[in-house]
Amino acid sequence: MAFDDSQSKLPLLPTLPLETGRRRVLQAGLAGLASLGTPGLLRAAEPVKELRLDYAYYSPTSLVLRRFGWLEEALRPEGISVKWVFSAGSNRALEYLNGNAIDIGSSAGLAAVLAKANGNPIRTPYIFSRPEWTALLVRKDSPIQSVADLKGKKVAATKGTDPYLFLLRALQVAKLQRSDIEHVALQHADGRAALEQGRVDAWAGLDPLMAASELDAGSRILYRNVAFNTYGFLNVRQDFIVQQPQITRQVIAAYERARLWTIGHISEAARIVSEEAKVSLQVALLQLKLRTDLSQPQPGAEHVKALQAAAPLLLQEQLVRPGTDVNRVVTELIDTQFARSLTHGQG
Repeated sequence: MAFDDSQSKLPLLPTLPLETGRRRVLQAGLAGLASLGTPGLLRAAEPVKELRLDYAYYSPTSLVLRRFGWLEEALRPEGISVKWVFSAGSNRALEYLNGNAIDIGSSAGLAAVLAKANGNPIRTPYIFSRPEWTALLVRKDSPIQSVADLKGKKVAATKGTDPYLFLLRALQVAKLQRSDIEHVALQHADGRAALEQGRVDAWAGLDPLMAASELDAGSRILYRNVAFNTYGFLNVRQDFIVQQPQITRQVIAAYERARLWTIGHISEAARIVSEEAKVSLQVALLQLKLRTDLSQPQPGAEHVKALQAAAPLLLQEQLVRPGTDVNRVVTELIDTQFARSLTHGQG
């Protein structure tokens, strides 16, 4: 696949006297690197021997890519091995990126904005899905009929993830505050178990666990809002994307191969999700066929607009420092240069 390298080409420098030119070029180069805010970028990039990236049940294309080994195949001639790390939620993926445990990780869009606003040095060059992967669920026999009925109730949600941010936005719609409920911080799988066992009154779910709870336990969707589900972001550490642009392109190309294969082989992809996530094929098909849109992998104005619309929540709920320019964080997060030519005439 062809890639547009125009963004990475440096402009020609004007002719200067030799010593003056050297001094100015060095100063400009150091200033440019320093402005990126990542001290490690001042060091020359070392050859990559191992690429570390995550896979997640909420990212079906990551499961497809890992199953078929297409990325390993692409990087093998360069002597680069691939290490896959499981992410149980956006919070885990973003923690791994911030701690330099992985180079590339998948998360929800608003969760990535929250992480970057709080100092996680990441950029997003690819959208792996447009999902409806979260909603508020209650047990099938619950008397709760609306979000307003959650006042004073226990609600499970994983902090730093789309389901948690979805919960906060849903509460705002019902004119409730976070303090009006008892938030129970549990990882997604534990939240499902707590709901089904009656230890919480509601759960901000995440597919495929949410679909499994619906189909297997009869859990009922209390509140859904597709617009409150933010995109699936493939995030790359800032230093890695600057130092290793070609490997970043190879990863995106592999993800694009997995996206196109999944679109053309939904049933086979659902079987992979079923086997990896240990859910029924029916559950995986619900996740892929009805709740996952794979049509637009190119980051752009659509994603900026959606995230900026949600950004005030982060300030209102004091999830970021007062005065943070969240709109600027969004524009600095989304990087369009790598995926621009991937979908030309495709998808």
